[in-house]
Amino acid sequence: MILPIVAYGDPVLRKEAEPITQDYPKLDELIQNMYDTMYAAFGVGLAAPQIGLPIRLFLVDASPFSEDEDLTSEEQQQLKDFKRTFINAQILEEDGDEWAFSEGCLSIPDIREDVFRKSKIKIQYQDEAFKTHIEEFDGLVARVIQHEYDHIEGILFTDKLSSLKKRLIKGKLANISKGKISVDYRMRFPAQKKKR
Repeated sequence: MILPIVAYGDPVLRKEAEPITQDYPKLDELIQNMYDTMYAAFGVGLAAPQIGLPIRLFLVDASPFSEDEDLTSEEQQQLKDFKRTFINAQILEEDGDEWAFSEGCLSIPDIREDVFRKSKIKIQYQDEAFKTHIEEFDGLVARVIQHEYDHIEGILFTDKLSSLKKRLIKGKLANISKGKISVDYRMRFPAQKKKR
């Protein structure tokens, strides 16, 4: 089932998400709905706060990046096969040189800005079977994970921009929170929620 994506301005996007246990209600169904929602919006990652749930759950499918011709065949292969569900994730280390990449977000449509992030991460998480993993990632995979991880920490990519860039997009952000934007996927805007 495709769920509406919560728009910028909703308080759920600013909450530090809570860990969940194996008996979280209908978890398998929720994860499948999140994948359906992400694919319907042509995203490469989606975090539970983006569908209104302040829980430590996000998913990543980096395969769309595998078609980038600027990447080596090894990088393309790594991205093509990368589909993962992260439950109760904790980034243990961020390392390497910071590099800029133009990021966007399904909750903040039509805004893309260069964000600087470290190139390597070490992360601990649980998969759908609640098996614990500690893994290291780098490059675009690390970046997508960092972006989604920020969501479960209540952080948005726009928080990482310079004060000048923030001022330049302030009007666009205000319009998004009011629903004054046209997108080709389902969204829920803060203003709509209050009217109910």
